[in-house]
Amino acid sequence: MFWETLIKPRNLASALLATSVLGGLPATAEDTGAIGLETVTVSAQKVGEQDLQKVPLSITVLDGGKLEELHASDFRDFVRFLPSVSFTAGGQGASGGPGQATISMRGVTNGADGNHSGPLPTVGVYLDEQPITTIGGTLDVPTYDLERVEALAGPQGTLYGASSEAGTIRLITNKPDTEKFSAGYELEGNTVDHGGFGYGLRGFVNIPVSDHAAIRLVAWDEHDAGYIDNVHGTRTYPTAGFTVDNAAVVKNDYNTTDKLGARLALGIDLDDTWTINTTLIGQLEKSNGIGGFDPAVGDLKVTHYFPEFVKDHWYQAALTVTGKIGNLDLTYSGSYMDRRGSGESDYTDYTFWYDKLAGYYFTDNSGNAVDSSQYILFKDQYTKWSNEVRLSSPTDQPLRFVVGLFHERQVHNILQDYKVNALGSDFAIPGWPQTLWLTDQQRIDRDLAAFGQVTYDILPNLSLTAGLRVFDATTSLEGFFGLADTISSHTGVANCAVPLVPSRFGGPCTNVNKHVYEWGETHKFNLQWQVDDEDMLYATYSTGFRPGGINRVASLPNYASDSLDNYEIGWKTSWFGNMLRWNGAAYWEDWNKFQFAFLGLNSLTQIANAGSARIQGVESDVTWQVSDSFTLFGAGAYNYARLTKVYCGDLDSVTGALDTTCPNATYPYPPDAPKGTVLPSTPRFKGNLVGRYTFDVAGLDAHLQGALVYQTGAYPDVRVQAPSPVTGAEIPIRQVLGKMPGYATFDLAGGIAHDNWAVDFSAQNLFDERGQVYRYAYCTTQICGYQPYILPTKPRFFSITVSQKF
Repeated sequence: MFWETLIKPRNLASALLATSVLGGLPATAEDTGAIGLETVTVSAQKVGEQDLQKVPLSITVLDGGKLEELHASDFRDFVRFLPSVSFTAGGQGASGGPGQATISMRGVTNGADGNHSGPLPTVGVYLDEQPITTIGGTLDVPTYDLERVEALAGPQGTLYGASSEAGTIRLITNKPDTEKFSAGYELEGNTVDHGGFGYGLRGFVNIPVSDHAAIRLVAWDEHDAGYIDNVHGTRTYPTAGFTVDNAAVVKNDYNTTDKLGARLALGIDLDDTWTINTTLIGQLEKSNGIGGFDPAVGDLKVTHYFPEFVKDHWYQAALTVTGKIGNLDLTYSGSYMDRRGSGESDYTDYTFWYDKLAGYYFTDNSGNAVDSSQYILFKDQYTKWSNEVRLSSPTDQPLRFVVGLFHERQVHNILQDYKVNALGSDFAIPGWPQTLWLTDQQRIDRDLAAFGQVTYDILPNLSLTAGLRVFDATTSLEGFFGLADTISSHTGVANCAVPLVPSRFGGPCTNVNKHVYEWGETHKFNLQWQVDDEDMLYATYSTGFRPGGINRVASLPNYASDSLDNYEIGWKTSWFGNMLRWNGAAYWEDWNKFQFAFLGLNSLTQIANAGSARIQGVESDVTWQVSDSFTLFGAGAYNYARLTKVYCGDLDSVTGALDTTCPNATYPYPPDAPKGTVLPSTPRFKGNLVGRYTFDVAGLDAHLQGALVYQTGAYPDVRVQAPSPVTGAEIPIRQVLGKMPGYATFDLAGGIAHDNWAVDFSAQNLFDERGQVYRYAYCTTQICGYQPYILPTKPRFFSITVSQKF
């Protein structure tokens, strides 16, 4: 065949490839006695389980076995092995700890600060069939007893909706099994360099209660040791003249995390065609300290002056019903999620740098200067209700379809209380003693959609798919935010009616009550060519969208939705009798009128529709069973993401859009980000290589594994420079905040197993590489950027795990 001779030269080129790796001739299934690579199944297209190699999507899959082999216990562990995925965590009021990651895929990120009134995420996260995406960061779901993780790169707007503009991550749990009883546990002890000791206790039990029903219970109790030290120090505010001392909160290894959670699932087979699966999952998590360090203080050290912690408690109740109506498959999935967060954050950087640069300080009721040190008390409550119903036709027909309806409503109650202990009542928010700034609001996001996807086999091996999703989305924001009228004449109490009428959420009044409504559509076209039983090529044009939203500042208009156009070609191939699997995709994406969130001159988050950006890239993964005892896996992604229009750094006074003409901007020379500026946070290249060797030792099954992860450098902010809130002069943002350099980490793992028990050890980041995952400041970069923080890779981490399955 043409493909055999031109595209898949299995002889000379294959021999050269194998010779370069093995130092000999290519291995085959017959040579090694191996049976080839196992089939990987996914459910990404919402039509049941499918062979990954037959699905015309760019999907990276980490199944439960791979997650165990990589010793990946949570999101930050497994995201290292998803080349197209990056994340940020940190900033104003954030600790950089678990549950606060903002995810991006294929470079579709503008460095948004994750503010509660800011844009929705560009990457959707699902737990089984139900969305768990929240604007406050990704839920910290443990990987124990997961069946697999699916990372769907590129717009998934037709099947997955608004927050899947750049991609979707799906966490698929193991389901109750009516066939047999099973159980297991694992006991883990670990230690982290420069820190303390941790542990993990995890277990599951699957109990058939009849021939048609089973219960699966999973539970975990984990303690992650800290490695960031809050060291002793003092700080003198230049204008006020006060010196503060942090002796009361000094502590080594203070960024500990404790998790306690469980998942209970009930599966019922009503008959041969109808099943019900219900799940209740919940977790109590407390993170102390912060995950970042201040390089000016020292490696893995900070000097903070107030207690810092985050409590993240959540649960989700989910229901999935599947069955048949005639020859059509019906699926209903619904869930209710409640997530509650609270905590305290040090905010003295803000106090110090505004004092230093702008003479910022406060007085008591007698007019005497006081210690103006700030800290933040915060509470967040999310409730998310989602429902989806869909019908799909038989997958063995030449004309196939899936159609459905979707509804989601998320309510977010927001309370952020910025305190100054000695603040005079003249400067405090009425009814809120010692509160300098108050945010007390309710945000509601609602999404309604209808979607459909049709596939037609033009030829037995050539299929065309067309998909469409129509939606309407509403976002509202109501409540209070701002300062007392003795401090500001244009925000906070100054915007309240007189006399003050307290808002229904607890603030002194309602000074923001805005909503935005949008409707539109997103679509997809895909051509799939099944070259032979082992190889497939596809071409896709797809779009994604993200709803618009609200600017709290009354003078600024709402921001509109943004969209992503994706042009992609991909391949999925198997070689040497399915001993080697090579998949990949090349893509061109245009990000149109993307939402850009930034802290304005008054340190308030502002959002506007910027110009546009372009991402060109390629991603690929290879799995090679070199022999029956040695397997290699490698994956990588290259993304060239940059602005295609200049960002001037000012808003149009009429439309509120970001000015792209620059001569009309307030600070036009130079623009904040010239055309061609590389988008932030995402490395140009990210890749990994994993080798696993299995062997026998005295009748025991043993293994040894090495994993290398590498990524190039990136800047944390799209802006090259921005005006100072104090002088108006341009501040070189990328010089002040710094660049995240490239880095590489190496993990080594091994273990032995016999019958139903195993002992495993792992040394992650074996050479203690201090990679920089993110850099951030605690307030406006032009003010606090002079004191940047680094969110590092986890230091060298040793663990030993004893496990048993029944």
